[in-house]
Amino acid sequence: MSSTDRKRFYFIFAVASCALIFVVHKQRYYFTFQTTFFGSEFNDLRAAENETRPHILLIIADDLGYNDVGYHGSRVKTPNIDKLALSGVRLENYYVQPICTPTRGQLLTGRHQIYTGLQWVLWPSTPLGLDLDSTTIADKLKEAGYATHIVGKWHVGFYKKEYLPTNRGFETFFGFQSGHSNYFTHETVDENMKGYDLMENDKPANISKYLGVYSTNLFTDRVKSIIHTHDKSKPLFVYLSYQAVHGPIQVPDQYVDLYDNTTSLKRRKHAGQVSCMDDGIGSVVESLKQSGMWDNTVLIFTTDNGGQLNEGSSNYPLKGGKGSIWEGGIRAAGFVTSVLLNDKVKGSVSKELMHVTDWFPTLINLAGGNLNVTKPLDGFDQWKSINGLERTPRSEILIDIKPINKEKNVDKYDNIFNSTVRTGIRTGRWKLITSKIGNNGTKEKPVWLFDIVKDPVERHNLANKFPERVESMLQRVEFYRQRMVPCPLPPRDKRANPKKRSGFWLPWL
Repeated sequence: MSSTDRKRFYFIFAVASCALIFVVHKQRYYFTFQTTFFGSEFNDLRAAENETRPHILLIIADDLGYNDVGYHGSRVKTPNIDKLALSGVRLENYYVQPICTPTRGQLLTGRHQIYTGLQWVLWPSTPLGLDLDSTTIADKLKEAGYATHIVGKWHVGFYKKEYLPTNRGFETFFGFQSGHSNYFTHETVDENMKGYDLMENDKPANISKYLGVYSTNLFTDRVKSIIHTHDKSKPLFVYLSYQAVHGPIQVPDQYVDLYDNTTSLKRRKHAGQVSCMDDGIGSVVESLKQSGMWDNTVLIFTTDNGGQLNEGSSNYPLKGGKGSIWEGGIRAAGFVTSVLLNDKVKGSVSKELMHVTDWFPTLINLAGGNLNVTKPLDGFDQWKSINGLERTPRSEILIDIKPINKEKNVDKYDNIFNSTVRTGIRTGRWKLITSKIGNNGTKEKPVWLFDIVKDPVERHNLANKFPERVESMLQRVEFYRQRMVPCPLPPRDKRANPKKRSGFWLPWL
């Protein structure tokens, strides 16, 4: 071989080797030959990479109202939440879904409910779950080398074992599977069926250890244990889904006593639930600091929907609450905080448009994972937007489309979309709502258009003033409607009765 040929060979070999290392590093496919071929340097590279990738703590509050946190001007005492929010980026143009299950399904998959079919609240005995061909955020983070844990509420189906969190990318699960439970006894009632709903991984928890322990404290302590026993050679992902502040309104007396000056007993108890959760969040953050993990942690806080007004919550000054597509049902209290944020955005407010589906690509990219998933994503990577480096990549949010009903539409937009169907869409500064029920509960023209930037409390219907904009937004709704998958809600299944499974709610099919 000539000198020129040898140089050419070594050059090609070097380029090919670098390309192979890049592919292996980028995709994190650690092949069995890594040690013998690459030597210890490859393992050292992976260890160093694991140490630099951020830990992720994703906290979901249940039914927390817009006016249930101190940093929004509420009288509810949330000093820990306030400190975290005011040191990070408060998301003040951030949307979720009107009810629990759809929000959670979208957060876990980055896909809208019209494409997963998970549009309704799942009752404990509902034989339905988050479709198994949807990749979850835990699947992708686990693939990227993260330790993945879920603590608290699941609520996206458990009727078959395949739907349990430990089969959806989470290495451990401690919590409850349904949407509601007694905070102290951990019992869940569905029609005339009653049973314990507390799991450790895929098995019933030893309920004698936890009877009488308030769930907020129980879940907080479990997360603290995970943090203190975590192998720091791996990045950590914790999905902390508090039961608080969903009904029933239960809380230890000392938290109710904080609000003696509040007239409404419901409001006092609800505020107590919030303050107890706030203490739990502060305790978890302190554990991260004690473990030396806080400076490399990204904390995300979100509610799953607006506050439940008849349970003592408040969404003031926003209209409506849980279950509605008014701003009070879908404009979320949410923020991101981390030492890793750009200094210029710490303590700031972001009014960039954001949706709950955006967490999936944002966190997977932040973790150095890949977005190779089985189904197309609806979310956008918002990390540069959160960091103030770019404008949001999102210009539109489909809020909701209910399956078409049989009522005849008599509105002038009949040729575009049946506006007796409840739907909502946000496009830029504009928000469109359609429904067969009027603003004050009476039958009236079922189309509302709001300039939500100028009118966040939705007082001024501009539909008649801007008919062309209404038409264009309805065309977008119709575009989405034509792509919907079926959204089934099967009847409750008596075979789910916990009496048949030692008094626990467990998979039954």
